[in-house]
Amino acid sequence: MKKVLIASLLALTASAWAQAPSANVEVKDAWVRATVAQQKATGAFMQLTAKADTRLVEVKSPLAGVVELHEMAMEKDVMKMRAVSGGLALPAGKAVELRPGSYHVMLMDLKGPVKAGDVVPVTLVFEGKGGQRETLEVKATARPLGNASGAAPAAAADHGKHKH
Repeated sequence: MKKVLIASLLALTASAWAQAPSANVEVKDAWVRATVAQQKATGAFMQLTAKADTRLVEVKSPLAGVVELHEMAMEKDVMKMRAVSGGLALPAGKAVELRPGSYHVMLMDLKGPVKAGDVVPVTLVFEGKGGQRETLEVKATARPLGNASGAAPAAAADHGKHKH
């Protein structure tokens, strides 16, 4: 009886382990731009690489009242920022950069300042081809304004004239 019980428990454990979701998306170099006094928005940036075709469909953070995926694009010779609808495609095996001046995460209605060195929790929600969703918790480190890899035009700091 003991052997049957042990074998059953091992089988159940192996089954649960095999069904546990594996991280379909790898996140590298997640960071957030530090803010200045009274600033109510900032950006989060990172590199995403999916093992299979998937989409980034939602982003959340307890630091912000509103979190949206945005893109910067030229419209009639003017660079404009706009929310991305329908999510961001992540082709299998291809690194997708969320960076200043391109796709990025906007953290708006900030609940407090973001100082260089702060660790900001960000939740990424991905959706695969079958509609299955996967949530990934990321810790993004705040980098100071003026950081060469995180510098952006002054207009981006106040979020331009983008309306929410």
